[in-house]
Amino acid sequence: MSLNPRLVKESFAILEPDAPRAAAYFYGRLFAEHPDLRALFPPAMDVQRDRLLRALATVVWSLDSPDALTTYLSELGRDHRKFGVSEAHYTAVGDALLATLRKFLGDRWTAETEASWATAYRMAAEIMHGAAVADALIAPPWWIGEVVAHERRRDDLAVVTVRPAQPLPYEAGQHVSLQVSRWPRMWRPYSIANAPRPDGRVAFHVRSVPGGWVSTALVRHTEVGHSLLLGPALGAMTLARDATRDLLCVAGGTGLAPLKALVEQVVAEGGGRGVHLVVGARTADDLYDLADLRRLAAEHPWLRVVPVVADDPSYEGLRGPVADALEGIGEWAEHEAYVSGPPEMVSATVDRLGALGLPPDRIHHDALHLEKRAGCPHLSGYITAGPKLVPPAPVRE
Repeated sequence: MSLNPRLVKESFAILEPDAPRAAAYFYGRLFAEHPDLRALFPPAMDVQRDRLLRALATVVWSLDSPDALTTYLSELGRDHRKFGVSEAHYTAVGDALLATLRKFLGDRWTAETEASWATAYRMAAEIMHGAAVADALIAPPWWIGEVVAHERRRDDLAVVTVRPAQPLPYEAGQHVSLQVSRWPRMWRPYSIANAPRPDGRVAFHVRSVPGGWVSTALVRHTEVGHSLLLGPALGAMTLARDATRDLLCVAGGTGLAPLKALVEQVVAEGGGRGVHLVVGARTADDLYDLADLRRLAAEHPWLRVVPVVADDPSYEGLRGPVADALEGIGEWAEHEAYVSGPPEMVSATVDRLGALGLPPDRIHHDALHLEKRAGCPHLSGYITAGPKLVPPAPVRE
């Protein structure tokens, strides 16, 4: 079989208007032919369907970037170990995927298109399975963690600190998936809010969102002594080991978590470069971690913390969208920037930094989905874009 990336991309773009229905059909077909696989998935499949589409889009639009694609698929394969995925499951998923494409593309599904999709899927499955096999030699599929601190910063937000039963390797800026005992098989990714510590503890900033099963359980129903499951650390929004540029970190909401971890990493490395941490929030009350950030800034003169509040006329500091405040705070063309938060805020910030002269390869963000950078005018909800591939951004559910 031969792989024609153009055919794969064109056919996937045709599928886009029917993407939600196609995802539902895919899982219906998969579970009808392999009923035993249903037990691997959560009761509610809406988030799972979205993840499928995101992963497919990332693979499709990265076929011309083999190194980045291999990195992405390797992480995906490692992460899927926590679901109990075996080699046989890859075959079942591939059969269901081709059947779905065949149905929704109709007469536009040609023998050459099928051959290209089959080759692309086989390549992706081999990379994922190979990474999972290699990872099984050195790491468990998940880590059991004990909640050792649970601090409610707001009615809907908590800082949850977990002590894994065995060392969990990660780098500042990465995220892990969490599963609570209340909702088995329902994993949600959260950024780790601290750099690696000698005691191995990891902290998470969790906001309870309406309808968010896991986030609500973590904020409202989790106590010290409870156990959680943690998946492997993933993500590429980390500090380059040989980098020396000053840093600009721009956070929105609980997107502060990975950026606070990066600041702690600079502390662990002895400082040596300036860091601006710009923290955006809707109201002053939403600046839930400001006291600790100011403590860090008082201890380390190279760190400047700048809060920006969008919707609070009584606030006496900087007001407005965080992206709009950047030009008045400093000049960024020589910095390395890290951005984390809601997609709209990240999008506006990346655009503003580009307009202020910061090259795209020095702007790092956690899986921003921008149709104009991905080169496709339709799949704005599913395309991973930017200078390097990273897994989907941590959700708050």
